Amino acid sequence: MNAVTFYGGIALSFIVLTYALDSRGRRFILPFALACALASAYGFARGAWTFGVIEALICLIALRRASKFR
Repeated sequence: MNAVTFYGGIALSFIVLTYALDSRGRRFILPFALACALASAYGFARGAWTFGVIEALICLIALRRASKFR
């Protein structure tokens, strides 16, 4: 396993964790957005630009959602 694959596993695990905790309150929206940004970086690092773009869009949606609560 190389470093990029390990990084991707951590980033995607972080997405799953924050998504699962999302129902517990809005304080998990920003960590979810961060997790999506990390996953987006992973996608671009792997050369999977479609994955990177989609994760970046999900990150922006999560940030917009978080801004509505302030």
